[in-house]
Amino acid sequence: MPLAPLSLSLTAYSRKIAKSHPGLFRRLGDYGYTRFVLDPTDLPFVLCLEPNGGIPNVIVTHGRGEGTARIAGPMAALLGLVHGTFDGDALFFSRDLVVEGDTAAALALRNAVDNAELDLSKELARISGPLAPPLQFLLAFAERQIGVSFSRSEEAAAW
Repeated sequence: MPLAPLSLSLTAYSRKIAKSHPGLFRRLGDYGYTRFVLDPTDLPFVLCLEPNGGIPNVIVTHGRGEGTARIAGPMAALLGLVHGTFDGDALFFSRDLVVEGDTAAALALRNAVDNAELDLSKELARISGPLAPPLQFLLAFAERQIGVSFSRSEEAAAW
């Protein structure tokens, strides 16, 4: 799988999110220029997120990736953290989620994402133009079939 197109796509997507949620990257404070490695352990690549003070860059690479903090776990758990479906502390203590490196940086990222109340499927639909309705249908269908949280649940939004 060529990783450069995925890196470019995820960088563009993360920059759209940065524009619609500017507080997300401001909330990182001292960690606004920290490189985070997000490691979905059930996929053959890692995501290196460089917030760059609100102009994020995402580099998809094979191997472990280099960064100040690494957050590793199954993709379902990582997406569940973003959408408030799973409790990060519970995942950490059950060892479904592993944090390495600068834990304060990882905690800053988690708090920033929690505070932003992101819904990745809505963000994707927002930039998809006329493809938004079928895309939302497909994501909802996939969510029901495989049990991965692609959107923020009503219960998570209520918290």
